[in-house]
Amino acid sequence: MQAFRAAVEAHDLDAVEALLAEDVVFTSPVVFKPYRGKAITVAILRAVTRVFEDFRYERVIGEADGRDHALVFTARVGDREIDGCDFLHLDADGLIDEFTVMVRPLSGAQALQAAMSAQFERIAREAQEAGARPGD
Repeated sequence: MQAFRAAVEAHDLDAVEALLAEDVVFTSPVVFKPYRGKAITVAILRAVTRVFEDFRYERVIGEADGRDHALVFTARVGDREIDGCDFLHLDADGLIDEFTVMVRPLSGAQALQAAMSAQFERIAREAQEAGARPGD
């Protein structure tokens, strides 16, 4: 999980993309239906980097050679502080095939939802350019 954490902290989305399985399922904290596929997941993560400020991982939970990991983070969206966790599952090849994000408090989740909604057209365009449709 060190490679993922290092890539996120370095804002290296190309390196993050390389760690994702083609059929990764991304579950958002503010949208009911999961997103399927690498292209839409990367487009969402690019938008998150535009929305989150002062993002930092606080700790990683899970065994280094395990397939399940939790990365606890803090961030800010506008004037709202957010605590959250990225839950990652690795497939047999060591690629992330499940990526679930949870955040708190409710006011932070609402700020995140509003900020991400403003990014939706760009997310859809970036995902299409990469060869996928949102919601696939």
